[in-house]
Amino acid sequence: MSNVGGAQQDVDIDLGGLVRAIWKRRMRVLLTTVFFTGAAFVGASMISPDYRSETRLLIESREPEFSGTNQVQMPADREFDESAIASQVQVLRSADLIKQVARNMKLHELKEFDPTANPSALSDLMVMFGLKKNPLDLPPEERVLKEFEQKLQVYQVEKARVVAIMFSSKDRKLAAAIPNEMAKVYLSLQSGAKLDSNSEASRWLEPEIANLREKVREAEAKVADYRATSDLLLSSDNSNFATKQLNDISAELARVRSERASAEARAEGVRTTLASGRDADTLNDVVGSQMIQRLKENESNIQGQIADLSTSLLDGHPRLKGLKSQLQGIREQIRSETQKILASLDNEAGVARLRERQLIQQMNTLKAASAKAGEDEVGLRALEREATAQRQLLETYLARYREATSRVGSNATPADARIISKAVEPTEAYFPKVLPITIVAGLASFLVSCVVIMLAELFSGRALRPVGVDPEPVIKPVAAETRTPPQPIPAVKMAPATPKREEVAFDEDFSIAAIADHIEARQARVVVSVSPSGDKGSTNVVMLARLLAENGRRIVMIDLTGSACPSRLMAQSRRLPGITNLLAGEVAFSDTIHADRLSDAHIIPAGDADPAQAMRGIDRLPMIVDALANAYDTVLVECGPAATAAVARVARANDVTVVISALGTAPDEMVALVENLGEAGFSDILLMMDSDGPRSGDPDRDAA
Repeated sequence: MSNVGGAQQDVDIDLGGLVRAIWKRRMRVLLTTVFFTGAAFVGASMISPDYRSETRLLIESREPEFSGTNQVQMPADREFDESAIASQVQVLRSADLIKQVARNMKLHELKEFDPTANPSALSDLMVMFGLKKNPLDLPPEERVLKEFEQKLQVYQVEKARVVAIMFSSKDRKLAAAIPNEMAKVYLSLQSGAKLDSNSEASRWLEPEIANLREKVREAEAKVADYRATSDLLLSSDNSNFATKQLNDISAELARVRSERASAEARAEGVRTTLASGRDADTLNDVVGSQMIQRLKENESNIQGQIADLSTSLLDGHPRLKGLKSQLQGIREQIRSETQKILASLDNEAGVARLRERQLIQQMNTLKAASAKAGEDEVGLRALEREATAQRQLLETYLARYREATSRVGSNATPADARIISKAVEPTEAYFPKVLPITIVAGLASFLVSCVVIMLAELFSGRALRPVGVDPEPVIKPVAAETRTPPQPIPAVKMAPATPKREEVAFDEDFSIAAIADHIEARQARVVVSVSPSGDKGSTNVVMLARLLAENGRRIVMIDLTGSACPSRLMAQSRRLPGITNLLAGEVAFSDTIHADRLSDAHIIPAGDADPAQAMRGIDRLPMIVDALANAYDTVLVECGPAATAAVARVARANDVTVVISALGTAPDEMVALVENLGEAGFSDILLMMDSDGPRSGDPDRDAA
């Protein structure tokens, strides 16, 4: 609710009202739908059918089988990108290709492709008066071209190197023949273009190859002369002699150093063993000597003899002494041979050291020669690169020349495309589709009819309702009560204020019907009812609300009673959110408005929120009442047995009609209540009782 207290009010669309409006005019909608559906069926059936067929080409580089595998690829061998495929699409749509297809198939002889060849009388008149250009001024090919382009579609298949050629025609055979002919002409043009390119390439390559041969010969001669003058002759492994010798000496020097180190290590081992007095039998060089081996054998034999004789002879026996003397001599010979082996190892190490010094001197000499050769090779490599580049270019030109001449001679120039799907004669027309057109026309006419009806309802305002108001109560009202004829307005006449007690005179009719007539006559927007007797008076107020609703007045009742009597009588359930929930801020405004069970009236029940919390928002109550007054004809607030101060908090006194539901209320109490309300500023005060008038319960007073 955007404007709570002003004259403006927000409205919402009544969807139920729109549906009812459409249902009310259902025959009109049905007839409109049937008419347009039948018209669409008849119109679609009368249209001449068009047939469509499609041919697909795969764009790819196609080279003949005899092309050498070592040949440098031509630019055409590259992968076709998006721009290349788009270029081929434009070639297929080119005027030259279309004219060639039209000439091959003699399309200018067909009326379908030259409808202006036989103009109508109206067309002749327009040409005569200059209102239209004479179509016959154009050559037949141009007229056919214009019609052909309207029936042709050439496009690239998404994410593929495939081009589709689609053509539509009244003749199903022609719809399939034209795409196939276009593909055939396209491949022929592509092949012819490549053949022309090969012829031109061979003519251009002949003088270029002769010139390159001379350049290659000169470049290779310069390389040979430079190599001879710089002494850069090649060895078997394609390196110069200085570098080769340096590599050989480096390898020999490494070998000699290894031998020298080995000899020195063995000699040191023998020398250490002899110096320590250990047996040299564990050394490889000593054990490997044949002399040492023979001496060891003799030593072993003599030791065996001594051991045998020691069992039968004494140590002083001459024979044992002789054998021991021989054993000592053999051991001396072993030590002597070991010294010789040590000397031999020392000599071997000395020779290796001498050889190492000689190799180092030779290597230093060759390093200088190799450095000079390296400087000379810089110029040699430059000449070789030039000669190599000229040679490679010559070989490339020769390969291309051989390929171009072979293709020209054998006519082997396939186009960079091939047909992957030929157009076939269509069996069904693609246009018109009678059934889909009929269905769409029927649905469209139905929807348009419904939209027109809804727009009419919206613009007239019949499909609009105030925000927060239920669109249509689901409970049907009960039969109207029997009403008495209109009676005089049951207003309370108050005498001017005096020090004495005010005298109050009452009109004759205080019935519910009379109160309802007064409210309708004054177009009262806000009515506050007070029921001093409690639920008895609240019940009469509920009857007043239902009577106003039966009279066609839009009314909403707010239950501010402590007992929630109106809520029990009108609401669908006792647990519905109401005014206390709204004041406590627990629910939205529209969630508190509910339909009466027995009439078209609406009820805002008491609710189930905490009363203490609801009282904190009691200042919002006048704003709520004003907002409801903008949406309803009458807002009826039932306060129950409330005090005058509580009634004054509901709404402004000068804008409110107060109804005192005095059923079962004593006259004195009723008079006091009227006086209090008058003092509070309320001027429009109505008394509502049953048809017999006020009753106090005292027979004497009632009779008086």
